[in-house]
Amino acid sequence: MKSPDAGRIAELEAQLAFQDGTIETLNQSLVALRAQTDALERRVAALESKLKGFEASAVGRIEDEPPPPHY
Repeated sequence: MKSPDAGRIAELEAQLAFQDGTIETLNQSLVALRAQTDALERRVAALESKLKGFEASAVGRIEDEPPPPHY
């Protein structure tokens, strides 16, 4: 015959198994999101460096600009 605590223990074991599965699923999601965040951070850094290079080459000193045609 089962003791009254046996049912409670079985219920707690089931809850623990469910929680373990949930934690593992959340961990996998977190790992995937971290990888995505890292990739996005690398892309932003690459875009920033490209933008800095573009700004430096696109904008020169005003002394280097030819005078307007009406001069």
